[in-house]
Amino acid sequence: MECELKNIKIYYETFGQGRPILMIHGFMPDHRLMKGCMEPIFQSRNNYRRIYFDLPGMGKTIGPKWLKNSDQMLGVVLEFIDKVIPNEKFIIASESYGCYLTRGLISKRIDFIDGVLFICPLIIPQTEKRALPLKHLILRKDTKTLSRLSKSDAEEFENNLVIQSLKIWERYRDEIFSGLKLADEDFLQHLFETGYAFSFEVDQLVNEYNKPTLFLLGRQDMSVGYQDAWKIIENYPRATFAILDEAGHNLQIEKVKLFMTLVNDWLERIEYSLIEKN
Repeated sequence: MECELKNIKIYYETFGQGRPILMIHGFMPDHRLMKGCMEPIFQSRNNYRRIYFDLPGMGKTIGPKWLKNSDQMLGVVLEFIDKVIPNEKFIIASESYGCYLTRGLISKRIDFIDGVLFICPLIIPQTEKRALPLKHLILRKDTKTLSRLSKSDAEEFENNLVIQSLKIWERYRDEIFSGLKLADEDFLQHLFETGYAFSFEVDQLVNEYNKPTLFLLGRQDMSVGYQDAWKIIENYPRATFAILDEAGHNLQIEKVKLFMTLVNDWLERIEYSLIEKN
């Protein structure tokens, strides 16, 4: 489906009925990244309306020339929310750059957000200022699967996964790599170079975000690392903070059991907190 906003059309998909949960993917993939890891959660959970969408310049949403920075990207997400779930409270599940946008949403709409999931969150937009592991590690190599891949696919697999297996490659190919191929690289590169960081201090909250929160970090994440997220933990007094070994920037497909367990625990905490309010 397409959601027509003032100056842009947003591609999105929805599943189920009930409490809205907004899924915000990272920089360059598309909504399939979130759909692939979150939909299995809801096979045993009813009463959630899952909303997946493609950010501008990614997936099936065009990157308009007027959109030049993350402030404007956040404005698009706010307008999308107002159009799709107007005046409703909602939950957010986010990944990487989507986590950066989510913290922007918290700064603007804190009272409307009942819970937040941060998967491999981008904390510091400037790459050179991030605390990152010294080198990329592959902790479980699968030479049989690698031998079946083309040279370019094998390089992609080697450069982006900590654990290798045929199943992990298939998920990476279908949920992440497929989205990367659709990205408007010129548009995104320009945004990255000129306006990737917000113009405001997103983590200087007026009030703590006192709702159930989950931080999931990969110990071997070479993209955003894991150490910087701890610097903002006091903004989230209801947060579970987990650093997963044998996990990089795609921990949702590398550590599936742990991911499922921790996300289900997060949803249970949200459900309980909402019952208590009522």
